[in-house]
Amino acid sequence: MGSTFLLMILFCQFAIAQAEKYEPNWESLDQRPVAEWFEDAKFGIFIHWGPYSVPAWSPKGTYSEWYQYWMQTGRLFGNQDFKGDEVTQYHNKTYGEEFSYYRFGEMFTADLFEPAEWADVFNRSGAKYVVLTSKHHDGFTLWPNEQANDRGFAWNSVEVGSGRDLVGELSEAVKDAGLKMGLYYSLYEWFHPWWQNDKERFVDDHFLPQVKDLVVSYQPDILWGDGEWDMEDEKWKTPELIAWLYNESPVRDRIVINDKWGKGIRKVHGGYFTTEYETEVEGYNKPWEECRGMGFSFGYNQNEDAEDYNSTQTLLLMLIDIVSNGGNLLLDIGPDGRGNIPPIMQQRLLEMGEWLAVNGEAIYGTRKWIRSVQWSDGDRTLDAKKQHYASGDRILLQTVSPEPGKAVKEIFFTSKGDDVFAITPKFPKGKLEIRDFPYGSVAEVSMLGYNEPLAFEITDGDLVIEVPVLTIDEVPCRHAWSFKVSGGN
Repeated sequence: MGSTFLLMILFCQFAIAQAEKYEPNWESLDQRPVAEWFEDAKFGIFIHWGPYSVPAWSPKGTYSEWYQYWMQTGRLFGNQDFKGDEVTQYHNKTYGEEFSYYRFGEMFTADLFEPAEWADVFNRSGAKYVVLTSKHHDGFTLWPNEQANDRGFAWNSVEVGSGRDLVGELSEAVKDAGLKMGLYYSLYEWFHPWWQNDKERFVDDHFLPQVKDLVVSYQPDILWGDGEWDMEDEKWKTPELIAWLYNESPVRDRIVINDKWGKGIRKVHGGYFTTEYETEVEGYNKPWEECRGMGFSFGYNQNEDAEDYNSTQTLLLMLIDIVSNGGNLLLDIGPDGRGNIPPIMQQRLLEMGEWLAVNGEAIYGTRKWIRSVQWSDGDRTLDAKKQHYASGDRILLQTVSPEPGKAVKEIFFTSKGDDVFAITPKFPKGKLEIRDFPYGSVAEVSMLGYNEPLAFEITDGDLVIEVPVLTIDEVPCRHAWSFKVSGGN
């Protein structure tokens, strides 16, 4: 009897293990759920950092991390009309025509990089996860890697420049701070000779062993693919890679991935969906994430001025808008080549953290409510100038600085259990009215950061909340205010 029972247990365990095995095809891989912690996190920090952080220059409205591509191709695109050779001309004037991009690797010293200090800033910002560019499209790796050198010379941060394992150091500090650690990885490399001349060899002998080395060595919580768009997933062999991630890798039980794993895959297959400088934040049926810089560039761009950076108010309203639609904001910073996070970026992060310290209950762990927003009367369309990368000003036009006759988003909504959170971009004067409130009863209404319960009534289907008159010292925060409606389900 005992041996039979033991055999039954072993058989059940075997069956469960077999049932959890993912096959290298999207029908199987797409069945794997995205880890719940990711949906709960809501706010992450993106970091673009590499040799491009040394010149740190491109015209406003473009990506400075594309410096090598702009310089060597004479092409340029972004939020303006360009001749195309602006970066080439800047490079030749500043460094000389014979100065190779690869020399920036030696100048990428990271000598002022203090990983614990970075992690402290990220923690104080209220972010719950971090995603570092372990390798961008220039092929330079921020960790010691054999494949990084297969173009014929050393091209990694341990053998060139800093002499440091930057992925390892930051991963340890971020995890010690209690945050999740993710790694961005570019599938392709602009000027790798195999990519240009023998893509099959590039995939088999460079990409696949390199990305597996990254995962095994640092065991990230997120693997954030990019640079996939020139080739179909079958040629990248990414279904096989993801099956390995889910079945055999050391992070098989917890790894989270995005959707950038082959031409035409985005918002169709993979893990969570990703958007980049987009404004349409509705309609996704999976967890999703919007990524963008504080200005227009992901990498540090010394050509950007203070007015090119989104204000703290803008960034917070972006976050609230995205969260009300069930998404996460992955907000990018670009340190310089020595490892300094520019003070303006630190300021934005710390001010966001101050707001989240008061209002985090309305953000973290929430889900999309039955509607994401309450609009005022008026025209909801925007006359904003069409841009390649959507400006942060859009959210201001939709909330606190509308054009004449235009509607605004008066209230954003999130939910958690039986609680509904109503977040207002303007502090309500006297009353806050939630129209067409779907519940017939409410137990309590409060404002986060304010200790007294608020009076309310439900009249003709509308929830009307009495908002106290407060002095500037009594208002619990700046930029947006969260009202918690309890027991309405």
